[in-house]
Amino acid sequence: MNMLVKSKKGMEGVNMSKVYFIKNSESDYNQLGKDALELLKKIVSETEHQFEKEVPIKVHFGEKGNKTFIPAKSYDEIINYLKENGVSPSYIETNVLYRGSRTTTESHIETAKFHGFTQIPIIIADGDIGTEYNEIEINKEHFKKCKIGKGYEKYKQFIVMSHFKGHIAAGFGGAIKQLGMGFAARSGKMEQHSDIAPIVTAEECIACGICKNKCNYGAIDVEYFAVIDNNKCVGCAGCIAVCPKGAISNSWEGVNFYEKLSEYAYAASKGKDIIYITFVHNITEECDCVGCAMKPIMDNVGILAAKDPIALDTACLDLVQKSSGKKLFDKGRDSLRYAEKIGFGTMQYQLIEINK
Repeated sequence: MNMLVKSKKGMEGVNMSKVYFIKNSESDYNQLGKDALELLKKIVSETEHQFEKEVPIKVHFGEKGNKTFIPAKSYDEIINYLKENGVSPSYIETNVLYRGSRTTTESHIETAKFHGFTQIPIIIADGDIGTEYNEIEINKEHFKKCKIGKGYEKYKQFIVMSHFKGHIAAGFGGAIKQLGMGFAARSGKMEQHSDIAPIVTAEECIACGICKNKCNYGAIDVEYFAVIDNNKCVGCAGCIAVCPKGAISNSWEGVNFYEKLSEYAYAASKGKDIIYITFVHNITEECDCVGCAMKPIMDNVGILAAKDPIALDTACLDLVQKSSGKKLFDKGRDSLRYAEKIGFGTMQYQLIEINK
């Protein structure tokens, strides 16, 4: 394979993280899996990486009803590679904050298997109902300690595989979100969402009650229009995701969600040896937690990998914006800037394109 190296314009001489990229605009998920393995092998070779005997793969199984999550077959090549090299792989996740098909371990695993994730064991790291965690000390601006799913403690290494797409609260979902939300126990997710209370536009609300039925905290009443009790609301944004009229939105005034997400991502990676791989395919406006079919909003881009999640997310965002010609998901840069500020990684990168 040939390689083409590109640096961020104007940043020559600055320390950068390497990000590897294979362009792939097709919808052949078997080939996508082969490309993911090619990038994994590249990082293993470049960094002289030595695998532990057990290495969990952090993925997102997709909410039931979602059709655009990255399918299970895309992970087959890496799973087989690990097994061939004497490594025991597993899938690892945590339960979600909102009411859905992945709220408890039992229903979460059922959903994962329904979506085809049956190749290897599944670990739900925060227990049956999301209450099992360890506190990781970070001493940052928003959190002194972060509540990370207890099941992660056992392992030194992970392969974090993300699906790059939009996200209603984070701007976009990528490596940082896979760490910050995906490693956090339910109470940790609530800490990150705290102080976020959605707003209902009464003129647009049709009083259908879908948001009330979705809310797991009894925070919504519906008469002529939906009313949200700020004292009960935990800011999980489930009501926003299900509103058929888009009548509910978040007010971000005075909220530091992006910074909180970055601090939790920092905590999740602390003391861990992680390789990050991101699929920039099936790019939808909202995330895989939305339990309904969505249409991609642009063409597929490819697959990227790195050891630095900040550089990786930055490269993914830059490629999406360049490919689409639009400033898609740009508010997510706030998380990247803050992550760089607290010493988590760098937004400066060398994009090393591998031409097949």
